[in-house]
Amino acid sequence: MSVGIGIFGIFFAIVFITVLAYKGFSTIWVAPIAAAIVAILGGLNLLEMYKVTFMEGFAGFVQSWFPAFMLGAIFGKLMECTNMAKSVALGISRLFGPKRAIVAAVVAGSILTYGGVSMFVAVFGLYPICLVLFRQADIPRRLIPATITVGVFEYTMVCLPGSPQIQNLIPCEYFGTTPMAAPVLGLVCGVIMGGGGLLYVMWRAKKLKEAGEHFTEPENTPEEDPNEKLPNVWLSLIPLVLVVVTLNVLKWDLIQSMLIACVFIIVVNFWKFKPATIITAINDGAKGAMMPIISVGSINGFGAVVKAVPAFAALVEIVTNVPGSPLISLAVAANVLCGATGSASGGLTITLSTLAERYIMIAQQTGIPVEVMHRIVAIAAGMMDTVPHNGAILTLLAVCGMTHKDSYPDIAVCTIGMPMLSLIVGIILASLGLQF
Repeated sequence: MSVGIGIFGIFFAIVFITVLAYKGFSTIWVAPIAAAIVAILGGLNLLEMYKVTFMEGFAGFVQSWFPAFMLGAIFGKLMECTNMAKSVALGISRLFGPKRAIVAAVVAGSILTYGGVSMFVAVFGLYPICLVLFRQADIPRRLIPATITVGVFEYTMVCLPGSPQIQNLIPCEYFGTTPMAAPVLGLVCGVIMGGGGLLYVMWRAKKLKEAGEHFTEPENTPEEDPNEKLPNVWLSLIPLVLVVVTLNVLKWDLIQSMLIACVFIIVVNFWKFKPATIITAINDGAKGAMMPIISVGSINGFGAVVKAVPAFAALVEIVTNVPGSPLISLAVAANVLCGATGSASGGLTITLSTLAERYIMIAQQTGIPVEVMHRIVAIAAGMMDTVPHNGAILTLLAVCGMTHKDSYPDIAVCTIGMPMLSLIVGIILASLGLQF
């Protein structure tokens, strides 16, 4: 097969996944078919691709993330069933006012992720809080995913200096920079990205309300008891604080942090709830983690096949030769590769493992600090990665009980549109000499 046909196969498969995911088809079986398209048009042996390449990508993701997904889901369910999530949500609501539910949710998500909690885990912990906030403010539930993305998936991940998220750490390895790279540029881009996303979701909530949409309860939601006594809000905050502190101060592994938080919830609530209630929450959390991780694992298998076809190397070469400022070509390369793999961290690693040395030489020749390149490539990685088959998007929709048709258009504005605006402004400012 020619390289041109192989590249066509990659983009055709991405469109194939995108369209079917948007129509509600499960990526568990769509991704293997898309991988077959890439393999056939890319010249790979079909059986070998499935048994080795696809399954190694699938199994590698599950091996790395299954404990975090399971404990994250159990953590969310325990917070929900013990009413700790409701107590935290109402506390945040009192602080910001019930009409500022979206602001409150974004702030809560930002604190978690900037504090070091993985975006996958943050989704599980934040959803039950958002549910209470949106119910109180009567905001349509289909805006919960977009709201979570503003606080969890974007500006805290790639813009804010010092962010502990992997997308901000990967460039350090290749450029020899620190997580604080180009702090002024990062803060400016962060305000555009986070502020723009927040204003958009608030505007959408207003428009949907004017159109007659209201909050709707998820299926199988138990009726609320108006006389129910909620746990103390400060006590309810401790599990969230435990995760942040053990991750960042004590430098514990994520699994240890999530486990201790779950144990704390069980211990302080053991007197109030029957053991059967706690066990049911743990069972529901474990079951709830399975569909997201299998869906994301399947997409990861697809990404592994894309990287294995010879045409992928040619695609890398094409995108790195985009004319104009080296910042533009670096941003384009990161966007294309993150979009092709459906992963910010995966696409960013491929981009920098292939191109970092070349761009370090360009930095020396042009006087563009590598810190600026760090910040620009990180922001670029957080843009086109959130295509409909992105693993974090699939996890988010599964946890929130929403479909692509329900929520993805609003997600796309917040995770593609706002980062694009932020990236353009960032490149312009860097080109004009803002290099701090």
